This record gives sequence, structure tokens and C-alpha cells, in this order.
Amino acid sequence: MVSFLICLVLLVASYFTYGKVVDNTFAPDDRETPAVAINDGVDYVVLPAWKLFLVQLLNIAGLGPIFGAMQGALWGPIVFLWITFGTIFAGAVHDYFAGMLSERNNGASISEVIGIYLGPVMKTIMRIFAVVLLVMVGTVFAVGPAGLIVKLLSEKGVSGPFAQTTVWLGIILAYYFIATFISIDKIIGKIYPVFGICLIIMAVGVAVGIPLNGYSIPEIFTHFGSMHPDGTPIWSFMFITVACGAISGFHSTQSPLMARCLKSERQGRFVFYGAMVAEGCIALVWAAAGCSLYEVAGGLNTGLKAILADGQSAAIYDVCIKTMGPVGVILAMLGVVACPITSGDTAFRSARLTLADWFKIDQESYGNRLKLCIPVLGVGAFLGFGNTLGFLSYTVIWRYFSWTNQTLAMIVLWAGAMYLAKEGRNYLICAVPAVFMSAVSSTYFMMAPECMGMIPALKNNTLVAYPVGILVAILFLVIFLRSAKKAKAA
Repeated sequence: MVSFLICLVLLVASYFTYGKVVDNTFAPDDRETPAVAINDGVDYVVLPAWKLFLVQLLNIAGLGPIFGAMQGALWGPIVFLWITFGTIFAGAVHDYFAGMLSERNNGASISEVIGIYLGPVMKTIMRIFAVVLLVMVGTVFAVGPAGLIVKLLSEKGVSGPFAQTTVWLGIILAYYFIATFISIDKIIGKIYPVFGICLIIMAVGVAVGIPLNGYSIPEIFTHFGSMHPDGTPIWSFMFITVACGAISGFHSTQSPLMARCLKSERQGRFVFYGAMVAEGCIALVWAAAGCSLYEVAGGLNTGLKAILADGQSAAIYDVCIKTMGPVGVILAMLGVVACPITSGDTAFRSARLTLADWFKIDQESYGNRLKLCIPVLGVGAFLGFGNTLGFLSYTVIWRYFSWTNQTLAMIVLWAGAMYLAKEGRNYLICAVPAVFMSAVSSTYFMMAPECMGMIPALKNNTLVAYPVGILVAILFLVIFLRSAKKAKAA
């Protein structure tokens, strides 16, 4: 448990140390923010800092730092290192710059921000990329909660229409439509803070419940190696699997929502860097649960693999019951059903805003919002019901989400580095994690079964993937350094 506690302390301390370094490098000032200057009563609405923090936490959290961290625990407590240092030096930096660069550009969607700093070609690519990612995220965060609700109801002996996943999926999608359509302060600004507190309480309950129920969190220094039952390589699969708990491109699509609601730039560190640190803490707790609650056979996490095979709903429910007993059922309902739903609705909302920025469609008009809400939610419904009815695979959707997620994070970090280079500031705080994530994404792409690994000779072929990942990262760094030199000279 010592390793776990050290990592937890490092995460919390980073907000007051490295978070301050990042904030000082960006240098927020007293300029008028988009929330004050535009204030359209729909997407640009001034909200208090504490509410912004909790809304941002829910926007970026959901099932990601819970289920992703449990999947990452298959590799053993070594995952603690990625969650901790990934959050401090990559994830929180990524979220901060995504939010603050959006704020500096009138609350623009992340694809527009990337276009400003990386050029029009990248803008076009990222517009498509972001919309696809957001719809996949919204779908994932609709199917998961629907399944968990059915699981909880079946445990209570409930039958009939409300014990069917398709019914709950329809209800959730109907809510998504409403939340995507109406003003951000009507639902999101009012109920999200409550659910954000529930998410934090649930993580605390799991953390306290692990030792109180006689479980022991293994130490990194005694398990410094892979414990994955399938022998899946740590690099780069673990770094892709644990996305939302360390660094996630999805967060960059959500940060502009809060960038449009900041009263002052000086709230940025608390809202963006702080929320990511909080998510890292939540992920660390759930990774610890995955490492400690299940049987280890032959040095491998076979017990955890078995419970994960029953689906994310069953795994999360099991952890809540084992650590918190009957109270865990209530928290599972509030934290693991409501919280992912609140990430799903903002995913679809971000998709609407990305399309609105793309096609220059004003969103004050009800009619204009409907023009975008209907097709966006329609695609999400097709994917969601397709999975539930068996003609689309949730697992495949999640796999593609994981890779596109981390690739987007890489691109956002490069955009942040370019901004700093143009401003003559220390771009290394973004460039170093950008290089790292470039290697991660390209390595994974070369050998993952849903990417180039579809070719049998390349599946999990580290002899090919590792050198390619290194070469791609070096290539991107060289391109950046040349571009940064030109930008500085100009």
C-alpha cells in the first residue's frame, strides 16, 4: 500500500507544484473572457469556479478512469506509475492547454484551435476526427450505463420492459438529446456538481473499503513487471488502455465547454489542471482495487481478467459490493450510472458545437441547434442499438475509441507546444509529452489487432512496432522543431 499512497501524494502535490509551473508558463492575465464578452445564454454562460471544476470533472471522467484503470490493472501495480506521471506531466498539461487555448480563441472547439496552431490541413482532419471520436464516446457512455442499470435491476428481481437494455438505452439517448439541445446552465450547470461529488465519494469509499475489508494493495517494487494473463506487452497497450486516468484526447473536446464559461483566465489551473489531477486520483483508486481484490495465479491477474470478461457493469458492481457492501449498490447507481451519462451528453454537445464551428452555424436559434442535434444523436442511436441488438460490437467501438483518443491527445500537445514556441516560451512542457504520446500511438497502431495488427505478421510484433514508434516520434519532433524555428523567426 506504500506505493499507492506515495503515488496519491505525488498527484495531489503536483497541482501546487508542477501545475503552478504550467500556469506560469502560459501566463493567464485579466483580459475579458468569452463568457463575459459573448454571453449568448446558451453555450457562453458565466459559472462559478467550483461549479466549473465539478462539471469539468464529470465531463472528462465517467467510466473512463474507472473501467480503463481496472483494465490497466491487468498489468499489475506498475500501472500506478503511468497513472501518476502520465497525469502530472501529460494529461493535466494537455487538459490545461486545451481549455486555455480555446479560451484565448473565443471558446473555439478543439479542431479549430488545432487549425490555428498547426494549419488548415490539420484543421480539416481534426474536424472529422473530433466528431467521430465524440459520437463514439457518447455511444460508449450510453451503452455502459444502460447495461449497469439492467444488472442492478436484475439483482433486485425486477423484470419486464424496464429490465431490458434497449429500453434504458432509449431513455438515456432521449436525455442526451435534451441535454445537447438546451442551455448549458439549465441541466449541466445544476445537476453535474451533485454527481461530481458522488463520483469523488465513491472513489473515497473504494479506497477506504480496500484495507477495511482485509484486502492488500500490492507494491510496485515487488511486482515490477507485467502481470497480464495474456502476455500483452506493457508498451504501448497499457498506455492506450488507461486513457482517461492518465491522458485522454477526449478531454480536449470537453475543455472548450468550460472555456466558454470562465469568468477569469486565472481560474484555468483550478478548473483544467485540477480536474485532471482529481481524475488521476480516482483512476489510481480503481487501479488499486483491480490489483488487490482478485485472485492472482502464477503471478498473473487471472481473477481480474475473469471479472472483466463479464463486462464493465459486472466488474464495477463487484468492486462496489466488495469494498462498500450494500452502500456500494447506491453509489454504483449514482457514480457509475449517472457519471458516465453526464460524460455522454457533453460528448454529443461537443459534437454539435464542433459541427457548428465547422459550418459556421449560429447556435442561438432553436432551429439551427435541431439541424445538428438530430443527425448527431441519430448516429449515436444506430451505434448504441447496433451493439445492444448484436450487429455491432461494443468491444470494437471501445478499441477504436482508445486509439483515436490517445492520437488526439498527441495532436493537442503538439498544438500547445507550437503555441508556446510562437510566444517564445518554454515549449518543452508540451513537446516532451507530445513526443512520448507520438511513440505510444504509432507503436500501438503498428501492432494492435484492430489496426495494422489485423495482418497476422504484425499482430503484437514488437520487433517491428517498437522501432517504427521511435522513428515516428523522432520525425514528428524534427518537423516541430523546424516549424517552431520558422514561427519564432517570423
